[in-house]
Amino acid sequence: MIITGDDSEYIAFVKARLHDQFLMSDLGPLRYFLGIEVSSTSDGFYISQEKYIQDLLARAALGDERTVETPMELDVKLQSTGGDPLPNPTCYRHLVYLAVTRPDISYPIHILSQFVSAPTTVHYSHLLRVLRYLRGTITRRLFFPRSSSLQLQCYSDATWASDPSNRRSLSAYCVFFGGSLIAWKTKKQTAVSRSSVEAELRAMALLTAEVT
Repeated sequence: MIITGDDSEYIAFVKARLHDQFLMSDLGPLRYFLGIEVSSTSDGFYISQEKYIQDLLARAALGDERTVETPMELDVKLQSTGGDPLPNPTCYRHLVYLAVTRPDISYPIHILSQFVSAPTTVHYSHLLRVLRYLRGTITRRLFFPRSSSLQLQCYSDATWASDPSNRRSLSAYCVFFGGSLIAWKTKKQTAVSRSSVEAELRAMALLTAEVT
């Protein structure tokens, strides 16, 4: 449980009441929670997942130290029929679900998660590329400044008819609150868009719903 607020006395009161009702321990200032590392400075907060990524790499048992500049090659069109079926798809499924952690891998993980029911060697090779990208960017962090404007800045995009199996488009967006990234998502659209403009409008509608 994380308790936050700007009233230290009331936070202490809440913790005391919880301690009266439940068997619990106060672990002090937030440092690590559900794979997320939090560090506080005079300028703001940094959120990172260095240890979490190290655990992912250990689980994948990569036998080399290679890194890549991007999490997925440009214009990759993955299909369910490419490659040989994995003899043990459990590892693929665990890695895909565990890697939904950072905005810069939201798109490739969305693509790869579509094949969890029957992953192949091709899908697994692309998943390993994502892990090699994470290895090379393991120290990247999100910064949440203490002083920031209260203005929302939102961005959306779409890839028109990018799914080769059903010609559906992908919507993507990110939302900033001042200088802080607070929400991001990549999602396949529910209907086939007849033009790139229609795909962009659907992405904007998804973003508008999120902001609302």
